[in-house]
Amino acid sequence: MTKDVLLSISGLHYDMTGTIEDNEDNEPIEVITPATYYLKNGKHYVVYDEVVEGMPGTIKNKVRITEDQKLEIMKSGVSNAHMVFEKDKINMTQYETPYGELMLGVHTKDMKVIVTENLIEVRVNYALDINSEPVADCNISMNIKALEH
Repeated sequence: MTKDVLLSISGLHYDMTGTIEDNEDNEPIEVITPATYYLKNGKHYVVYDEVVEGMPGTIKNKVRITEDQKLEIMKSGVSNAHMVFEKDKINMTQYETPYGELMLGVHTKDMKVIVTENLIEVRVNYALDINSEPVADCNISMNIKALEH
């Protein structure tokens, strides 16, 4: 894999309190951004900056993927968090935003990681709760693709 990669992340949230009709309007949120990739101690890392609309500053994101089906997303800057996704586990994290702090619970129901020479694909299905209240069922799709030189 090359150092310069193109990262595509899309997420979809299903409101747990609404009806099926309420969720029909849900469209995935997708971000495509250049990123930096490196492999260290058998773990895959992707680093990228995220611009927050209507707010000065950025969020530095570091994604760590281990072959044993663990995904970590670490955010620092305008927002701070360390989210951990492991199949069949619930991980808690403090999510700091400019508007206050939230306690997030991430219950990873399913996760798939596929690593090839020029592409890493990650698919995660999880339940999200905020301050111990169930909020949404979520899906994340992440593609890390080597840029051609």
